[in-house]
Amino acid sequence: MPLVSITEDPGRPAVRGDDDRTVDLSDDFVVLPEQTADDTDRGWGERSGGNDDWLLAERPPHWD
Repeated sequence: MPLVSITEDPGRPAVRGDDDRTVDLSDDFVVLPEQTADDTDRGWGERSGGNDDWLLAERPPHWD
């Protein structure tokens, strides 16, 4: 079977390959969120707010 050469048809636009396409590399593009909804206090069944102030007040003296 003879080899067939493919020539561009002047009536059709040229097909661009992946090497020619423009890729936006800005940091604004988010694929996945940093935290899912079930990895929050509410997702774990806890109340929002927390007890951080109490925990800081009740620190053991050897932590100072």
